[in-house]
Amino acid sequence: MTPDDLSRALFDLVTAMVERRRHAGAEVEVALTPEQIVLERPKNRDHGDWASNIAMRLAKPLGSNPREIATDLAEGLAEVDGITSAEVAGPGFINVRLDAAAAGALAKAIVDAGAAYGRTDKLAGSRINLEFVSANPTGPLHIGHTRWAALGDAISRVLRAAGADVANEYYINDAGNQMQNFGLSVLAAAKGEPTPEGGYPGSYIADLAQRVLAREPNLLSLADDVALHTATEIAYELQLGEIEASLERFNVHFDIWTSERRLHAKNDDGLSDVDTAVERLRAQGHVYDKDDAVWVQTTDFGDDKDRVIRRGNGVYTYFAADAAYYLDKGDRGFGHKIYLLGADHHGYVHRLKALAGAAGDDPERDIEVLIGQLVSINGAKLSKRAGNIIELDDLQAWLGTDALRYTLARYPADSPLTIDPEILTRRTNDNPVFYVQYAHARTCAVDRNAASVGVDRSSFAPELLEHETESALLGALQEFPRIVAQAAELREPHRVARYIEELAGLYHRWYDNCRVLPLGEEPIGDLHRTRLWLNDATGQVIRNGLDLLGVSAPERM
Repeated sequence: MTPDDLSRALFDLVTAMVERRRHAGAEVEVALTPEQIVLERPKNRDHGDWASNIAMRLAKPLGSNPREIATDLAEGLAEVDGITSAEVAGPGFINVRLDAAAAGALAKAIVDAGAAYGRTDKLAGSRINLEFVSANPTGPLHIGHTRWAALGDAISRVLRAAGADVANEYYINDAGNQMQNFGLSVLAAAKGEPTPEGGYPGSYIADLAQRVLAREPNLLSLADDVALHTATEIAYELQLGEIEASLERFNVHFDIWTSERRLHAKNDDGLSDVDTAVERLRAQGHVYDKDDAVWVQTTDFGDDKDRVIRRGNGVYTYFAADAAYYLDKGDRGFGHKIYLLGADHHGYVHRLKALAGAAGDDPERDIEVLIGQLVSINGAKLSKRAGNIIELDDLQAWLGTDALRYTLARYPADSPLTIDPEILTRRTNDNPVFYVQYAHARTCAVDRNAASVGVDRSSFAPELLEHETESALLGALQEFPRIVAQAAELREPHRVARYIEELAGLYHRWYDNCRVLPLGEEPIGDLHRTRLWLNDATGQVIRNGLDLLGVSAPERM
């Protein structure tokens, strides 16, 4: 019996109770769904496998004492197949204990489901655009981008596991002064001149300049404006290619790459997407003219001040591109937009939500802005190529993709984080990623050893899984779909990491107490075969959890 099965049983009993009271003449209004019946694992396992506070939640709408309601529901639960007992505790908690066969049946269900176990349809029908990283294409990705890459991709994975249709999007900030300064820097390096004021230092610029010259040997003989344009475009292409390659090596894939330039480009009618965006916002009634400038009345939607979208000289502000980009996402069919931004973008939250409102959307429903905090790594060295940053590529080579991704996804986005490389490079249990991956590798070793002595999954007797460590392990395995759904709904993939760490600990304790392989001349029996099912179910869930974090599940360590 799964938690969903138990929630459904409780829901049916509540529905029947309400109907009985209505037939008796009581005016009762209870709006409840099975998903709203919350089950929790008791901290003290002597209290049972699951506990519910539903009786206390129903006390007010039913006008009854919660213990009276709990007693009624517990009596009904005791008659449900697979439930050994249901008892009332405290002010109205219901503690439920499952029989071994009902609890153990989950092991086979998990193995049969495979990679699909843990996936739900909680967010089915949601079409989400998730934008993250979006670094300027003027240099390599750094430590801050690394955190947003790991978190953004993990959020995307749990959203998809909960049934949402998600597109990962990278917004290329390839318009504005930074691109001109980038091109000037590359051209200066190609000429052997010092970095211009406001330009980009670092040996990576010199490397790009040499690659640009290899692509266009006549660069330095071109007219100045043509040379600058050529150097900028080739270096831009090369640097963006490096960014994409770094992300792919980090196991992060983007479905859509959107260029800011495209939003400013003139269409056949002579208007850009930015021009059109201003007029669309004006049509919504939230644009006005003042002091020769064009303003968006974002204060209508909680912003601290109205925003200039076009200056008096006709030049658009960054806010104009933001508006065009937001509308463009909606035009592409994304009803919900999530932005993952760095700590230095905190001021964008009200601005983007106000923009959603000005566009005619619901700022509380159609847009989310998640702010991630800074990350530092003890002992990390600044990039030799970039000079003033810690590069993603260097971190990956130093700590490894798995350790880096797991650690960055293990903490909430809004908490500052300092990483200790000494711990991450240890092959010991105090290294969380090693601890979890080792548990998975151990399940694979049990599989190999079982095959070598003839233990297989030819029979399954879940009623034999009676040891206390088996009960605890099965209880944790039952929770995985709920953890995944919760991580998706709250945009908190760290919940998956903490869960599989707990699961790994329960598995190691089970491994120490319950043998899958027979001892000595002991004949192979159904208990050994059934425990192999439980071993494989645990390995599958750890594997599924690691995959949601973009981390590998090695079979040997």
